[in-house]
Amino acid sequence: MSIDAFISTIDANIKQHREAYVAISRDIHAHPETGNNEYHASALLTGLLKQNGFQVKTGVAGHETAFYALKESHKPGPTIAFLAEYDALIDIGHACGHNIIGVTSVAAAIALSQVLDQTGGRIVVLGTPAEEGGLGGKGGPRGNVKARFVKHGFLNDVDAALMIHPAGKTRLTGPFLANNHLFFHFHGKPSHAGSSPHKGINALDALVLLYNGISVLRQQLPDGVRVHGIITDGGQAPNVIPAYASAHYYIRAETRQQVLELEPRLRAIAEGAALATGATVNIEHQVGPRDFLINDTLNKLFLQEFTAVGEIVDLEEKEGKGSTDAGDISHAVPTAHPYIKIGPDDLIGHTVPFREAANSDQGYKALILGAQVLARAGLRLITQPALLKQAKEEFHHHHPVAVEA
Repeated sequence: MSIDAFISTIDANIKQHREAYVAISRDIHAHPETGNNEYHASALLTGLLKQNGFQVKTGVAGHETAFYALKESHKPGPTIAFLAEYDALIDIGHACGHNIIGVTSVAAAIALSQVLDQTGGRIVVLGTPAEEGGLGGKGGPRGNVKARFVKHGFLNDVDAALMIHPAGKTRLTGPFLANNHLFFHFHGKPSHAGSSPHKGINALDALVLLYNGISVLRQQLPDGVRVHGIITDGGQAPNVIPAYASAHYYIRAETRQQVLELEPRLRAIAEGAALATGATVNIEHQVGPRDFLINDTLNKLFLQEFTAVGEIVDLEEKEGKGSTDAGDISHAVPTAHPYIKIGPDDLIGHTVPFREAANSDQGYKALILGAQVLARAGLRLITQPALLKQAKEEFHHHHPVAVEA
């Protein structure tokens, strides 16, 4: 079969199952589940893969809602991985469009599998929960799950990893910030706030000093470095001196090294706040996503495939940078994380308008187009050895050292 015949088979398969894919995406959107709690979404996606002949393992990489799906051709060829995300944000639901991401990757994998016996190679779908962070607990540790997929060896035999993220504009993969977390726990001594305040130690006072100290530090931070957080516990009643107060902070920067270099300064502020108030402080550290290793070869591939399906790609530099644990995948294998338009140009993630766009006709049109683009990109990497070799050579040129654990 020719490449055009393969593409026709892929496109026909996606369009044939369009209504089913949209229905599953709507279902996931209507039942938002936060990180490590995505039992419904994970079951829907794995069920769909099993129906289409994929071998599926669930509960992998230490997370109950994670999965690994494989379709083999039993002929030589590369292994292409599609990354599926399906968690929602706390309180606001699918305001990052993960109901679209997971189904798009699964649909692309199923479509590409229709020609796998002719092309050779293998297709993998990595079901990665808790991209938005999660809360840990029963389902597994807090976020950064894709790093655990790397650690557990699920990328060892993968040649390239692909996904598409909803957005206000269709764009190629851009930079992301490395991101670590600090959890501050201040402990004081309770007392009656009215009659005996002098007998208490106010943990909230210590936390306020930390908050203000970090705010002052921000004035001295270099461009590209971000520190932001919330108070997660500020006491239980105004007439009781708070014996406990806590906060959760993110440290973001262009590289993991910059993040690590800043952390001691935040720890010093916390320790100083405890000393000033007589409280004690316990600080938890959590490693977050790495920065993203952009692969220009894959960007050019996606530019061609987006254009082929009629998508207009905005090539201007994206304003602002977030973080994603797909960055950890990008340091293991050549990885693409482009965007596809689901709403107005000024659409902002993690907002109610974004949530509504993720459940719109335009959003579901993007799901189908995105699946076509992903599957076509995977097809070209399988059938064009020189293209895959170029992507891998570029990866090794920019990442010559061993992958960080």
